[in-house]
Amino acid sequence: MVSRFAAAGCGLLAALAALAAARLAAGLTGPQAAPLTAVGSALIDLTPRWLEELAIRWFGSDDKTALVTGMTVAVAVLAAAVGLAAPRRRALSYGTLAGLGLTGGVAALSRPGSTVSNLGPSLVAVAAGLAALHVLRARLLRAFPPPAARPRPMPDAPADEPADDPADDLGDEPGDEIGVRHVDATPAAARGAGTAREDRRALLRAGAAVLGLAAAGEAGGRAITDWRAVADGTAARPELPAPADPAPALPAGTGSPVPGLSPFITPTAAFYRVDTALVVPRVPYRRWRLRVHGLAARPYEVSFDELLALPLIERNITLTCVSNEVGGPYVGTARWLGVDLAALLRRAGVRAGADQILSHSADGWTCSTPLEAVLDGRDALLAVGMNGQALPPEHGFPARMVVPGLYGYVSATKWVTDITLTRFADRPAYWTQRGWAERAPIKTASRIEVPKPFARLPAGPAVIAGTAWAQHRGVAAVEVRIDGGSWRQARLTPWAGPDTWRQWRLDWAATPGRHRVEVRATDVTGHVQPAARVPPFPDGATGWHSVLVTVT
Repeated sequence: MVSRFAAAGCGLLAALAALAAARLAAGLTGPQAAPLTAVGSALIDLTPRWLEELAIRWFGSDDKTALVTGMTVAVAVLAAAVGLAAPRRRALSYGTLAGLGLTGGVAALSRPGSTVSNLGPSLVAVAAGLAALHVLRARLLRAFPPPAARPRPMPDAPADEPADDPADDLGDEPGDEIGVRHVDATPAAARGAGTAREDRRALLRAGAAVLGLAAAGEAGGRAITDWRAVADGTAARPELPAPADPAPALPAGTGSPVPGLSPFITPTAAFYRVDTALVVPRVPYRRWRLRVHGLAARPYEVSFDELLALPLIERNITLTCVSNEVGGPYVGTARWLGVDLAALLRRAGVRAGADQILSHSADGWTCSTPLEAVLDGRDALLAVGMNGQALPPEHGFPARMVVPGLYGYVSATKWVTDITLTRFADRPAYWTQRGWAERAPIKTASRIEVPKPFARLPAGPAVIAGTAWAQHRGVAAVEVRIDGGSWRQARLTPWAGPDTWRQWRLDWAATPGRHRVEVRATDVTGHVQPAARVPPFPDGATGWHSVLVTVT
Protein backbone atom coordinates (compact mmCIF):
# COMPACT_ATOMS: atom_id res chain seq x y z
CA MET A 1 0.00 0.00 0.00
CA VAL A 2 1.06 3.57 -0.63
CA SER A 3 2.66 5.22 2.40
CA ARG A 4 0.48 8.12 3.50
CA PHE A 5 3.54 9.90 4.87
CA ALA A 6 5.36 9.58 1.54
CA ALA A 7 2.30 10.67 -0.42
CA ALA A 8 1.76 13.76 1.75
CA GLY A 9 5.46 14.57 1.43
CA CYS A 10 5.18 14.44 -2.35
CA GLY A 11 2.36 16.99 -2.22
CA LEU A 12 4.37 19.29 0.04
CA LEU A 13 7.40 19.06 -2.24
CA ALA A 14 5.27 19.87 -5.28
CA ALA A 15 3.92 22.95 -3.50
CA LEU A 16 7.44 24.02 -2.54
CA ALA A 17 8.51 23.70 -6.16
CA ALA A 18 5.53 25.79 -7.25
CA LEU A 19 6.18 28.56 -4.73
CA ALA A 20 9.91 28.65 -5.48
CA ALA A 21 9.27 28.89 -9.22
CA ALA A 22 6.81 31.70 -8.56
CA ARG A 23 9.42 33.46 -6.41
CA LEU A 24 11.89 33.23 -9.29
CA ALA A 25 9.38 34.67 -11.76
CA ALA A 26 8.31 37.37 -9.30
CA GLY A 27 11.91 38.54 -9.19
CA LEU A 28 11.28 39.84 -12.71
CA THR A 29 7.71 41.08 -12.34
CA GLY A 30 7.86 42.35 -8.74
CA PRO A 31 7.24 40.61 -5.38
CA GLN A 32 3.62 41.81 -5.23
CA ALA A 33 2.81 39.42 -8.11
CA ALA A 34 3.93 36.31 -6.21
CA PRO A 35 0.81 34.13 -5.63
CA LEU A 36 1.06 33.94 -1.83
CA THR A 37 1.65 37.69 -1.56
CA ALA A 38 -1.16 38.53 -3.98
CA VAL A 39 -3.65 36.30 -2.15
CA GLY A 40 -2.60 37.77 1.21
CA SER A 41 -3.03 41.32 -0.08
CA ALA A 42 -6.47 40.46 -1.45
CA LEU A 43 -7.43 38.92 1.89
CA ILE A 44 -6.41 42.11 3.69
CA ASP A 45 -8.70 44.12 1.41
CA LEU A 46 -11.60 41.68 1.84
CA THR A 47 -11.29 41.20 5.60
CA PRO A 48 -14.29 42.66 7.47
CA ARG A 49 -13.64 45.51 9.88
CA TRP A 50 -14.31 43.50 13.03
CA LEU A 51 -11.76 40.88 12.01
CA GLU A 52 -9.15 43.53 11.17
CA GLU A 53 -9.59 45.08 14.61
CA LEU A 54 -9.36 41.66 16.24
CA ALA A 55 -6.14 40.87 14.35
CA ILE A 56 -4.55 44.16 15.39
CA ARG A 57 -5.66 43.63 18.99
CA TRP A 58 -4.26 40.09 19.10
CA PHE A 59 -1.11 40.43 17.02
CA GLY A 60 -0.35 44.14 16.99
CA SER A 61 2.30 45.09 14.45
CA ASP A 62 2.86 41.36 13.85
CA ASP A 63 -0.55 41.03 12.18
CA LYS A 64 1.00 40.53 8.74
CA THR A 65 3.36 37.89 10.08
CA ALA A 66 0.35 36.11 11.55
CA LEU A 67 -1.46 36.30 8.19
CA VAL A 68 1.51 34.91 6.27
CA THR A 69 1.96 32.15 8.84
CA GLY A 70 -1.72 31.24 8.61
CA MET A 71 -1.61 31.15 4.81
CA THR A 72 1.55 29.04 4.86
CA VAL A 73 -0.08 26.51 7.17
CA ALA A 74 -3.20 26.41 4.97
CA VAL A 75 -1.12 25.86 1.83
CA ALA A 76 0.83 23.10 3.58
CA VAL A 77 -2.37 21.32 4.61
CA LEU A 78 -3.84 21.57 1.11
CA ALA A 79 -0.57 20.42 -0.44
CA ALA A 80 -0.47 17.37 1.83
CA ALA A 81 -4.08 16.59 0.85
CA VAL A 82 -3.12 16.86 -2.84
CA GLY A 83 -0.30 14.41 -2.25
CA LEU A 84 -2.56 11.95 -0.43
CA ALA A 85 -5.08 12.08 -3.28
CA ALA A 86 -2.53 11.82 -6.09
CA PRO A 87 -2.10 8.00 -6.19
CA ARG A 88 -5.83 7.29 -6.44
CA ARG A 89 -7.34 10.50 -7.81
CA ARG A 90 -4.87 11.89 -10.27
CA ALA A 91 -7.25 14.28 -12.01
CA LEU A 92 -8.52 15.66 -8.69
CA SER A 93 -5.03 16.21 -7.30
CA TYR A 94 -3.70 17.84 -10.46
CA GLY A 95 -6.78 20.01 -10.75
CA THR A 96 -6.58 21.12 -7.12
CA LEU A 97 -2.93 22.09 -7.44
CA ALA A 98 -3.60 24.01 -10.64
CA GLY A 99 -6.60 25.71 -9.04
CA LEU A 100 -4.51 26.91 -6.11
CA GLY A 101 -1.99 28.44 -8.48
CA LEU A 102 -4.60 30.11 -10.64
CA THR A 103 -6.24 31.57 -7.52
CA GLY A 104 -2.97 33.38 -6.95
CA GLY A 105 -3.08 34.62 -10.54
CA VAL A 106 -6.58 36.03 -10.16
CA ALA A 107 -5.53 37.74 -6.93
CA ALA A 108 -2.47 39.23 -8.64
CA LEU A 109 -4.58 40.63 -11.48
CA SER A 110 -6.97 42.19 -8.95
CA ARG A 111 -4.25 44.35 -7.39
CA PRO A 112 -4.26 48.07 -8.22
CA GLY A 113 -2.05 48.89 -11.19
CA SER A 114 -1.62 45.25 -12.18
CA THR A 115 -0.91 44.17 -15.76
CA VAL A 116 -1.10 40.86 -17.59
CA SER A 117 2.53 40.24 -16.62
CA ASN A 118 1.37 39.87 -12.99
CA LEU A 119 -0.20 36.58 -14.04
CA GLY A 120 3.24 35.19 -14.97
CA PRO A 121 4.42 33.97 -11.53
CA SER A 122 1.19 32.06 -10.95
CA LEU A 123 1.36 30.35 -14.35
CA VAL A 124 4.98 29.42 -13.73
CA ALA A 125 3.96 28.08 -10.31
CA VAL A 126 1.24 25.88 -11.83
CA ALA A 127 3.62 24.45 -14.44
CA ALA A 128 6.39 23.75 -11.93
CA GLY A 129 4.02 22.29 -9.34
CA LEU A 130 2.32 19.93 -11.81
CA ALA A 131 5.65 18.78 -13.24
CA ALA A 132 7.01 18.04 -9.78
CA LEU A 133 3.84 16.24 -8.70
CA HIS A 134 3.80 14.14 -11.88
CA VAL A 135 7.40 13.00 -11.41
CA LEU A 136 7.00 12.32 -7.70
CA ARG A 137 3.71 10.46 -8.20
CA ALA A 138 5.31 8.08 -10.70
CA ARG A 139 8.19 7.37 -8.31
CA LEU A 140 5.75 6.96 -5.45
CA LEU A 141 3.75 4.30 -7.28
CA ARG A 142 6.93 2.42 -8.19
CA ALA A 143 8.13 2.53 -4.58
CA PHE A 144 4.74 1.54 -3.11
CA PRO A 145 2.93 -0.48 -5.79
CA PRO A 146 -0.63 -1.76 -5.32
CA PRO A 147 -1.25 -5.34 -4.24
CA ALA A 148 -1.84 -7.88 -7.00
CA ALA A 149 -5.36 -7.67 -8.37
CA ARG A 150 -7.48 -10.67 -7.62
CA PRO A 151 -9.45 -11.96 -10.62
CA ARG A 152 -13.18 -12.19 -10.10
CA PRO A 153 -14.96 -15.49 -10.77
CA MET A 154 -16.91 -15.23 -13.99
CA PRO A 155 -18.84 -17.45 -16.34
CA ASP A 156 -17.10 -18.79 -19.37
CA ALA A 157 -16.94 -16.07 -21.96
CA PRO A 158 -17.92 -16.76 -25.54
CA ALA A 159 -15.01 -17.41 -27.83
CA ASP A 160 -15.53 -14.10 -29.59
CA GLU A 161 -15.76 -12.09 -26.31
CA PRO A 162 -12.62 -11.53 -24.22
CA ALA A 163 -12.69 -12.28 -20.52
CA ASP A 164 -12.50 -9.40 -18.06
CA ASP A 165 -8.99 -8.12 -17.48
CA PRO A 166 -8.13 -8.40 -13.77
CA ALA A 167 -6.30 -5.08 -14.03
CA ASP A 168 -9.75 -3.46 -14.39
CA ASP A 169 -10.14 -3.92 -10.63
CA LEU A 170 -7.65 -1.07 -10.16
CA GLY A 171 -10.41 1.48 -10.74
CA ASP A 172 -12.71 3.16 -13.20
CA GLU A 173 -9.99 5.49 -14.44
CA PRO A 174 -6.24 5.26 -14.51
CA GLY A 175 -5.05 5.95 -11.02
CA ASP A 176 -8.30 4.98 -9.19
CA GLU A 177 -7.87 2.96 -5.99
CA ILE A 178 -4.08 2.98 -5.85
CA GLY A 179 -2.30 3.61 -9.11
CA VAL A 180 -2.26 3.80 -12.88
CA ARG A 181 -2.42 0.71 -15.05
CA HIS A 182 0.82 1.35 -16.86
CA VAL A 183 2.91 1.02 -13.68
CA ASP A 184 4.24 -2.29 -12.51
CA ALA A 185 1.60 -3.55 -10.07
CA THR A 186 3.56 -6.59 -9.00
CA PRO A 187 3.84 -6.89 -5.22
CA ALA A 188 7.20 -6.02 -3.75
CA ALA A 189 7.66 -9.62 -2.57
CA ALA A 190 7.26 -10.90 -6.14
CA ARG A 191 9.60 -8.28 -7.60
CA GLY A 192 12.24 -8.80 -4.95
CA ALA A 193 13.20 -6.84 -1.87
CA GLY A 194 16.21 -5.32 -3.65
CA THR A 195 14.06 -3.86 -6.40
CA ALA A 196 11.62 -2.40 -3.85
CA ARG A 197 14.47 -0.76 -1.95
CA GLU A 198 15.88 0.70 -5.16
CA ASP A 199 12.45 2.10 -6.08
CA ARG A 200 12.21 3.79 -2.71
CA ARG A 201 15.70 5.19 -3.08
CA ALA A 202 14.61 6.54 -6.46
CA LEU A 203 11.67 8.26 -4.76
CA LEU A 204 14.01 9.81 -2.19
CA ARG A 205 16.37 10.97 -4.94
CA ALA A 206 13.48 12.52 -6.85
CA GLY A 207 12.28 14.26 -3.70
CA ALA A 208 15.76 15.57 -2.98
CA ALA A 209 16.06 16.82 -6.56
CA VAL A 210 12.75 18.67 -6.32
CA LEU A 211 13.78 20.14 -2.97
CA GLY A 212 17.11 21.23 -4.42
CA LEU A 213 15.47 22.85 -7.43
CA ALA A 214 13.02 24.62 -5.10
CA ALA A 215 15.90 25.98 -3.01
CA ALA A 216 17.67 27.11 -6.17
CA GLY A 217 14.51 28.84 -7.38
CA GLU A 218 14.09 30.67 -4.08
CA ALA A 219 17.75 31.73 -4.07
CA GLY A 220 17.50 32.81 -7.70
CA GLY A 221 14.41 34.87 -6.97
CA ARG A 222 16.16 36.63 -4.10
CA ALA A 223 19.23 37.26 -6.25
CA ILE A 224 17.16 38.78 -9.05
CA THR A 225 15.26 40.95 -6.59
CA ASP A 226 18.51 42.15 -5.01
CA TRP A 227 20.04 42.82 -8.44
CA ARG A 228 17.02 44.84 -9.49
CA ALA A 229 17.15 46.78 -6.23
CA VAL A 230 20.74 47.80 -6.98
CA ALA A 231 19.95 48.59 -10.61
CA ASP A 232 16.92 50.78 -9.94
CA GLY A 233 18.21 52.46 -6.78
CA THR A 234 15.99 50.89 -4.12
CA ALA A 235 18.89 49.08 -2.41
CA ALA A 236 20.43 52.30 -1.11
CA ARG A 237 18.92 55.51 0.16
CA PRO A 238 20.33 58.85 -0.92
CA GLU A 239 22.01 61.45 1.25
CA LEU A 240 19.60 64.28 2.05
CA PRO A 241 20.37 68.00 1.99
CA ALA A 242 20.47 69.93 5.24
CA PRO A 243 17.14 71.54 6.17
CA ALA A 244 16.62 75.16 5.19
CA ASP A 245 14.40 75.42 8.29
CA PRO A 246 15.77 73.14 11.05
CA ALA A 247 13.65 71.87 13.91
CA PRO A 248 13.82 74.04 17.02
CA ALA A 249 16.16 72.72 19.68
CA LEU A 250 14.38 70.63 22.30
CA PRO A 251 14.13 72.36 25.68
CA ALA A 252 16.44 71.11 28.40
CA GLY A 253 14.83 68.28 30.32
CA THR A 254 12.54 67.21 27.47
CA GLY A 255 13.68 63.61 27.71
CA SER A 256 12.73 62.15 31.10
CA PRO A 257 15.38 59.89 32.68
CA VAL A 258 12.80 57.52 34.21
CA PRO A 259 13.88 53.92 33.42
CA GLY A 260 11.32 52.15 31.23
CA LEU A 261 9.77 55.35 29.87
CA SER A 262 9.67 55.88 26.10
CA PRO A 263 12.32 58.31 24.84
CA PHE A 264 11.01 61.64 23.58
CA ILE A 265 12.26 60.88 20.04
CA THR A 266 11.30 57.34 19.12
CA PRO A 267 14.17 55.41 17.49
CA THR A 268 13.38 54.59 13.87
CA ALA A 269 13.71 50.86 14.46
CA ALA A 270 11.16 51.06 17.31
CA PHE A 271 8.66 53.30 15.53
CA TYR A 272 5.31 51.59 15.08
CA ARG A 273 4.21 50.40 11.65
CA VAL A 274 0.56 49.88 10.72
CA ASP A 275 -0.39 49.66 7.02
CA THR A 276 -2.03 47.31 4.53
CA ALA A 277 1.16 46.39 2.61
CA LEU A 278 1.91 42.69 2.99
CA VAL A 279 5.22 43.24 1.17
CA VAL A 280 6.95 46.58 1.68
CA PRO A 281 6.92 48.42 -1.67
CA ARG A 282 10.40 49.05 -3.05
CA VAL A 283 10.02 52.26 -5.01
CA PRO A 284 12.99 53.32 -7.21
CA TYR A 285 13.63 56.90 -6.16
CA ARG A 286 15.40 57.69 -9.42
CA ARG A 287 12.20 56.93 -11.31
CA TRP A 288 9.77 58.17 -8.65
CA ARG A 289 7.48 61.04 -9.58
CA LEU A 290 4.69 62.73 -7.66
CA ARG A 291 1.68 63.87 -9.65
CA VAL A 292 -0.44 66.71 -8.25
CA HIS A 293 -3.72 67.19 -10.13
CA GLY A 294 -7.51 67.04 -9.87
CA LEU A 295 -9.28 70.28 -8.97
CA ALA A 296 -6.06 72.16 -9.75
CA ALA A 297 -5.52 75.10 -12.06
CA ARG A 298 -1.90 74.10 -12.77
CA PRO A 299 -1.42 70.31 -12.42
CA TYR A 300 2.21 69.18 -12.45
CA GLU A 301 4.64 66.38 -11.65
CA VAL A 302 7.81 66.52 -9.59
CA SER A 303 10.76 64.11 -9.42
CA PHE A 304 12.69 63.14 -6.31
CA ASP A 305 15.68 65.31 -7.25
CA GLU A 306 13.37 68.26 -7.90
CA LEU A 307 11.77 67.69 -4.52
CA LEU A 308 15.14 67.75 -2.76
CA ALA A 309 15.99 71.00 -4.53
CA LEU A 310 13.08 72.73 -2.76
CA PRO A 311 13.53 74.28 0.72
CA LEU A 312 13.36 71.45 3.26
CA ILE A 313 11.68 71.83 6.66
CA GLU A 314 12.55 69.78 9.75
CA ARG A 315 10.01 69.29 12.55
CA ASN A 316 9.40 67.02 15.57
CA ILE A 317 5.94 65.51 15.11
CA THR A 318 4.09 62.78 16.99
CA LEU A 319 2.06 60.33 14.90
CA THR A 320 -0.78 58.14 16.18
CA CYS A 321 -2.70 55.29 14.57
CA VAL A 322 -6.48 55.27 14.85
CA SER A 323 -6.27 51.56 15.75
CA ASN A 324 -4.49 52.44 18.98
CA GLU A 325 -6.47 51.19 21.96
CA VAL A 326 -6.41 53.12 25.24
CA GLY A 327 -2.84 52.83 26.52
CA GLY A 328 -1.74 51.20 23.26
CA PRO A 329 1.67 51.24 21.54
CA TYR A 330 0.79 52.81 18.17
CA VAL A 331 2.15 56.29 18.86
CA GLY A 332 5.64 57.71 18.40
CA THR A 333 7.57 60.91 17.81
CA ALA A 334 10.16 61.39 15.08
CA ARG A 335 12.15 64.25 13.61
CA TRP A 336 10.73 64.54 10.09
CA LEU A 337 12.37 66.29 7.13
CA GLY A 338 10.34 67.29 4.11
CA VAL A 339 8.77 69.88 1.85
CA ASP A 340 5.92 72.14 2.89
CA LEU A 341 2.86 70.23 1.66
CA ALA A 342 0.70 73.36 1.57
CA ALA A 343 3.21 75.03 -0.76
CA LEU A 344 3.03 72.05 -3.14
CA LEU A 345 -0.76 72.33 -3.25
CA ARG A 346 -0.74 76.09 -3.78
CA ARG A 347 1.71 75.61 -6.63
CA ALA A 348 -0.96 73.48 -8.32
CA GLY A 349 -3.62 76.14 -7.75
CA VAL A 350 -6.46 74.75 -5.63
CA ARG A 351 -9.80 75.26 -7.36
CA ALA A 352 -12.96 76.29 -5.55
CA GLY A 353 -15.00 73.38 -4.23
CA ALA A 354 -12.06 71.14 -3.34
CA ASP A 355 -12.20 69.93 0.26
CA GLN A 356 -10.17 66.71 0.14
CA ILE A 357 -6.64 65.61 -0.67
CA LEU A 358 -6.89 62.08 -2.05
CA SER A 359 -3.39 60.60 -1.93
CA HIS A 360 -2.37 57.33 -3.56
CA SER A 361 0.33 54.95 -2.38
CA ALA A 362 2.57 52.91 -4.68
CA ASP A 363 0.74 49.77 -3.51
CA GLY A 364 -2.67 51.17 -4.45
CA TRP A 365 -3.80 52.28 -0.99
CA THR A 366 -5.67 55.60 -0.82
CA CYS A 367 -6.01 58.21 1.91
CA SER A 368 -8.45 61.11 2.27
CA THR A 369 -7.07 64.18 4.08
CA PRO A 370 -9.16 67.27 4.88
CA LEU A 371 -7.76 70.07 2.73
CA GLU A 372 -8.23 72.70 5.43
CA ALA A 373 -5.98 70.72 7.81
CA VAL A 374 -3.06 71.19 5.41
CA LEU A 375 -3.74 74.81 4.46
CA ASP A 376 -4.33 76.16 7.99
CA GLY A 377 -0.65 76.83 8.72
CA ARG A 378 0.35 73.68 10.60
CA ASP A 379 3.61 71.92 9.68
CA ALA A 380 2.14 69.48 7.14
CA LEU A 381 5.00 67.84 5.25
CA LEU A 382 5.71 65.71 2.25
CA ALA A 383 8.46 63.97 4.21
CA VAL A 384 11.62 62.45 2.75
CA GLY A 385 13.60 61.97 5.97
CA MET A 386 13.13 60.53 9.45
CA ASN A 387 15.44 60.99 12.42
CA GLY A 388 18.30 62.38 10.34
CA GLN A 389 18.24 59.88 7.49
CA ALA A 390 16.22 59.16 4.36
CA LEU A 391 12.97 57.38 5.10
CA PRO A 392 13.32 53.61 5.59
CA PRO A 393 11.27 51.58 3.08
CA GLU A 394 9.01 50.44 5.94
CA HIS A 395 8.10 54.04 6.67
CA GLY A 396 7.42 55.23 3.14
CA PHE A 397 10.62 55.78 1.15
CA PRO A 398 11.02 57.75 -1.03
CA ALA A 399 8.27 60.12 0.24
CA ARG A 400 5.28 60.10 2.56
CA MET A 401 2.77 62.53 4.01
CA VAL A 402 2.94 63.74 7.60
CA VAL A 403 0.05 65.94 8.77
CA PRO A 404 0.14 66.65 12.52
CA GLY A 405 -3.11 66.41 14.45
CA LEU A 406 -4.82 63.75 12.32
CA TYR A 407 -4.84 59.99 12.76
CA GLY A 408 -2.56 58.23 10.28
CA TYR A 409 -5.26 56.76 8.08
CA VAL A 410 -6.27 60.28 6.97
CA SER A 411 -2.85 61.93 7.01
CA ALA A 412 0.20 59.69 6.65
CA THR A 413 0.26 58.07 3.21
CA LYS A 414 3.47 56.09 2.71
CA TRP A 415 5.13 55.56 -0.69
CA VAL A 416 2.96 58.40 -2.01
CA THR A 417 2.92 58.79 -5.80
CA ASP A 418 -0.22 60.78 -6.53
CA ILE A 419 -2.15 63.65 -4.92
CA THR A 420 -5.59 64.44 -6.28
CA LEU A 421 -7.46 67.56 -5.17
CA THR A 422 -11.09 66.52 -5.02
CA ARG A 423 -14.23 66.40 -2.82
CA PHE A 424 -15.14 63.99 -0.04
CA ALA A 425 -18.52 63.49 -1.68
CA ASP A 426 -16.91 62.38 -4.95
CA ARG A 427 -13.96 60.15 -4.01
CA PRO A 428 -13.99 58.03 -0.83
CA ALA A 429 -10.68 56.50 0.24
CA TYR A 430 -9.68 53.02 1.41
CA TRP A 431 -10.74 53.29 5.06
CA THR A 432 -13.62 55.71 4.61
CA GLN A 433 -15.16 53.19 2.22
CA ARG A 434 -15.11 50.80 5.19
CA GLY A 435 -16.99 53.13 7.52
CA TRP A 436 -14.21 55.04 9.28
CA ALA A 437 -14.64 58.79 9.75
CA GLU A 438 -13.73 61.18 6.93
CA ARG A 439 -12.14 63.71 9.26
CA ALA A 440 -10.29 62.22 12.21
CA PRO A 441 -8.55 64.68 14.55
CA ILE A 442 -6.47 62.94 17.18
CA LYS A 443 -8.15 62.72 20.57
CA THR A 444 -6.54 63.77 23.83
CA ALA A 445 -4.93 60.69 25.36
CA SER A 446 -2.41 59.51 27.93
CA ARG A 447 -0.88 56.25 29.05
CA ILE A 448 1.01 54.82 32.01
CA GLU A 449 4.32 53.25 31.03
CA VAL A 450 5.94 52.91 34.47
CA PRO A 451 5.11 50.72 36.31
CA LYS A 452 3.98 48.03 33.88
CA PRO A 453 0.62 46.29 34.38
CA PHE A 454 0.68 43.71 37.21
CA ALA A 455 4.14 44.84 38.32
CA ARG A 456 5.31 44.00 41.84
CA LEU A 457 6.92 46.95 43.63
CA PRO A 458 8.67 47.28 46.99
CA ALA A 459 6.97 49.54 49.49
CA GLY A 460 8.38 53.04 49.71
CA PRO A 461 9.27 55.73 47.16
CA ALA A 462 8.11 54.86 43.63
CA VAL A 463 7.66 56.65 40.32
CA ILE A 464 4.60 56.61 38.08
CA ALA A 465 5.40 57.92 34.59
CA GLY A 466 4.15 57.93 31.03
CA THR A 467 3.33 60.01 27.98
CA ALA A 468 0.34 62.14 26.88
CA TRP A 469 -0.59 63.59 23.50
CA ALA A 470 -3.14 65.90 21.89
CA GLN A 471 -1.61 66.76 18.52
CA HIS A 472 -2.16 69.97 17.04
CA ARG A 473 -3.46 71.32 20.37
CA GLY A 474 -0.87 70.24 22.89
CA VAL A 475 -1.06 68.79 26.41
CA ALA A 476 -1.55 71.29 29.23
CA ALA A 477 -1.83 68.96 32.24
CA VAL A 478 -1.73 65.32 33.33
CA GLU A 479 -3.39 63.98 36.49
CA VAL A 480 -2.99 60.67 38.27
CA ARG A 481 -5.12 59.02 40.92
CA ILE A 482 -4.65 55.87 42.95
CA ASP A 483 -7.44 53.56 44.09
CA GLY A 484 -10.14 56.03 43.04
CA GLY A 485 -8.86 58.79 45.31
CA SER A 486 -8.32 62.44 44.49
CA TRP A 487 -6.54 63.48 41.30
CA ARG A 488 -2.93 64.63 41.70
CA GLN A 489 -1.03 66.81 39.24
CA ALA A 490 1.84 65.03 37.52
CA ARG A 491 5.02 66.88 36.63
CA LEU A 492 5.35 67.48 32.86
CA THR A 493 8.54 67.72 30.84
CA PRO A 494 9.04 71.10 29.11
CA TRP A 495 6.75 72.15 26.25
CA ALA A 496 8.18 71.19 22.84
CA GLY A 497 5.28 72.36 20.69
CA PRO A 498 1.63 71.50 20.04
CA ASP A 499 2.41 68.66 17.64
CA THR A 500 4.44 66.48 20.03
CA TRP A 501 3.64 64.38 23.04
CA ARG A 502 4.75 65.23 26.57
CA GLN A 503 6.29 62.97 29.16
CA TRP A 504 5.09 63.11 32.75
CA ARG A 505 5.92 61.65 36.16
CA LEU A 506 4.46 61.47 39.65
CA ASP A 507 6.39 60.51 42.77
CA TRP A 508 4.42 58.08 44.94
CA ALA A 509 4.92 56.70 48.43
CA ALA A 510 3.81 53.15 47.67
CA THR A 511 2.09 51.27 50.51
CA PRO A 512 1.67 47.48 50.68
CA GLY A 513 -1.31 45.99 48.89
CA ARG A 514 -2.92 45.93 45.48
CA HIS A 515 -3.45 49.31 43.83
CA ARG A 516 -5.19 50.65 40.74
CA VAL A 517 -3.44 53.60 39.07
CA GLU A 518 -5.33 55.79 36.56
CA VAL A 519 -4.29 58.72 34.37
CA ARG A 520 -6.03 61.44 32.40
CA ALA A 521 -4.77 64.39 30.33
CA THR A 522 -6.11 67.88 29.62
CA ASP A 523 -5.26 69.62 26.34
CA VAL A 524 -4.56 73.30 25.75
CA THR A 525 -8.19 73.99 24.82
CA GLY A 526 -9.30 72.78 28.28
CA HIS A 527 -10.74 69.48 27.05
CA VAL A 528 -10.28 66.70 29.62
CA GLN A 529 -9.73 63.16 28.47
CA PRO A 530 -13.07 61.38 29.04
CA ALA A 531 -13.40 58.42 31.37
CA ALA A 532 -15.71 56.25 29.25
CA ARG A 533 -13.95 53.58 27.20
CA VAL A 534 -14.77 53.85 23.49
CA PRO A 535 -13.23 51.47 20.90
CA PRO A 536 -11.17 52.83 17.98
CA PHE A 537 -13.93 52.58 15.35
CA PRO A 538 -14.89 54.92 13.75
CA ASP A 539 -12.65 57.84 14.81
CA GLY A 540 -10.31 56.77 17.61
CA ALA A 541 -10.43 55.32 21.12
CA THR A 542 -11.06 57.25 24.33
CA GLY A 543 -10.96 56.44 28.04
CA TRP A 544 -8.64 56.56 31.02
CA HIS A 545 -5.71 54.21 30.99
CA SER A 546 -5.15 52.24 34.19
CA VAL A 547 -2.79 49.60 35.55
CA LEU A 548 -2.95 47.25 38.51
CA VAL A 549 0.17 46.84 40.64
CA THR A 550 1.07 44.96 43.80
CA VAL A 551 3.24 46.58 46.47
CA THR A 552 5.00 44.23 48.89
